[in-house]
Amino acid sequence: MLKSMTGFASETGAHDAFSWAWELRSVNGKGLDLRLRVPDWIEGLEAGLRTKLNAHVIRGNVTLSLRLNRAEGAGALAVNQAQLSAILVAMADIETQAMDAGLSLAPSTASDIAAMRGILEQRAADQDTQALAKALLAQADTLVASYDAMRTSEGAALADVLHTQLTEIEALTAQAATIAEARKDDVAATLKRNVARVLDAADCVDPDRLAQELALLAVKADITEEIDRLGAHVIAARALLSEGGSVGRKLDFLMQEFNREANTLCSKAQNTDLTQVGLALKALIDQMREQVQNVE
Repeated sequence: MLKSMTGFASETGAHDAFSWAWELRSVNGKGLDLRLRVPDWIEGLEAGLRTKLNAHVIRGNVTLSLRLNRAEGAGALAVNQAQLSAILVAMADIETQAMDAGLSLAPSTASDIAAMRGILEQRAADQDTQALAKALLAQADTLVASYDAMRTSEGAALADVLHTQLTEIEALTAQAATIAEARKDDVAATLKRNVARVLDAADCVDPDRLAQELALLAVKADITEEIDRLGAHVIAARALLSEGGSVGRKLDFLMQEFNREANTLCSKAQNTDLTQVGLALKALIDQMREQVQNVE
């Protein structure tokens, strides 16, 4: 089963004094790029999340965000001893310089110092981060499952679109083969006219050289190989869609091969109807390639 590289999921939860909101989203990418925005003070959380995501995602730019909130009263005010020491040293230095300059400063109170930035800080109450991490990782399973379900649903829709486009490519290829068969007489007549011109314009013609030129003209007008390769590519693409899994790279490479054959068919066309079929093939292959870009 195919999976899309585009997906989204969100969850909310709570444990003890904490509540949180998850958001997991991804877009297409050539490789796997995991970006986790989670608190670094919860031991084992990021490593556990990476393990879970790596088990489900092969390619894509994936962003996982966690907004964690602590209930009021879950922490207590505490003095930042380092900041307090620095402030007191600075105040003593300021008072000394003021006295040297003959200035008198009003005495500072404890409340004045406590109001200074960085002196009082909110600290978490003793918290079992292992229990918090366990609760978060447990819900992460639900989050990833929801995200994966969306990608699988999108992948099924992509597969339907790609199967339809392959059927259209097959029909256009058959149309090109029919036109090529019908134009054989015209191609043969054109070759005869070209040979007659060469013979009329030259007194002495090298038979070997003439044979080589005729063979080259015939090859340039023959699209049998392109028709056969397009048919083979359709079969290969259908096999990949049936195989499922992480086949995005293979499908993308196959799109390049499809495009190469369509380009060659157009260059060999020498026929308005065949040229139109070739251009229709190129447009359809380009649309198909846009869809393939989203396949994991």
